Amino acid sequence: MTIFVLCIKIFFVRIIDVSLGTVRTLFTVKGKNITASTIGFFEILIWFLIVKEALNTDEESIFIAISYALGFASGTYIGGILSDIFMDSTLGVFVTLSSKDINIVNSIRKEGYVLSVVDVKGYDKEKYLLLLEVNKKRINKLKKLISSLDSKAFIVVNETKYIQNGF
Repeated sequence: MTIFVLCIKIFFVRIIDVSLGTVRTLFTVKGKNITASTIGFFEILIWFLIVKEALNTDEESIFIAISYALGFASGTYIGGILSDIFMDSTLGVFVTLSSKDINIVNSIRKEGYVLSVVDVKGYDKEKYLLLLEVNKKRINKLKKLISSLDSKAFIVVNETKYIQNGF
């Protein structure tokens, strides 16, 4: 096998195994351990076979290492894209408004977001704390909306693992 073919093979196989690793990690975090274990089996099988081939070649070239590293970097990037596409996740959003303004709350609700409002005492005045659960695909739109309504709003976003009732 020529050095060029070997490098191309290493590059693309590393993309596959690293992408699988990213997806496996996401399934693990989501508590889907059987799915994660199955993906892990194929990830490591693929990794082992390509590492064995890369290390057992008679070819000596820095391009083998570069192909391996580029495949890893590309696989990490592609794995992130795949997780965004296929992993449906929910985010918990906590928004502390800069004041008690019911018009902001109503504007957010008008855009289709379901939220709970809690009265909180800030350092110097009364404020609203908004509690929302949103699909990850809608988070950027929500952040832009909140920023347009209250540029001083404090926003905290966390990934939600479990929801029961109300969403």
